[in-house]
Amino acid sequence: MTEDRFHLTGKEILERDFKTSMRGYNQEEVDEFLDLVIKDYDQYDEMIKDLKEENERLKRNRSVSQGPEQEEKQETRSRQSGHQVNYDILKRLSNLEKAVFGNRYVDE
Repeated sequence: MTEDRFHLTGKEILERDFKTSMRGYNQEEVDEFLDLVIKDYDQYDEMIKDLKEENERLKRNRSVSQGPEQEEKQETRSRQSGHQVNYDILKRLSNLEKAVFGNRYVDE
């Protein structure tokens, strides 16, 4: 699984300089807004790290608690349910053929 990366870090946002022009933005307002963006960005980054760690922990706990026997039973159940679905579909198809073609189809 590839790790998703953001294009900017909080530090890069903080250190970014913009050229000023005669009718440019108020530098203090821009700095205040960027400080807010950096704060949010850092919080989201931390949240993502926490969620990834929790996800890995849950995966480890699941594999430990299930063990090989549980995983094998789960696979068997899913295969059996797949066979049941196939049987149900074939039965429905057979009933449909009987309804459409009547006894002609069954006798042939």
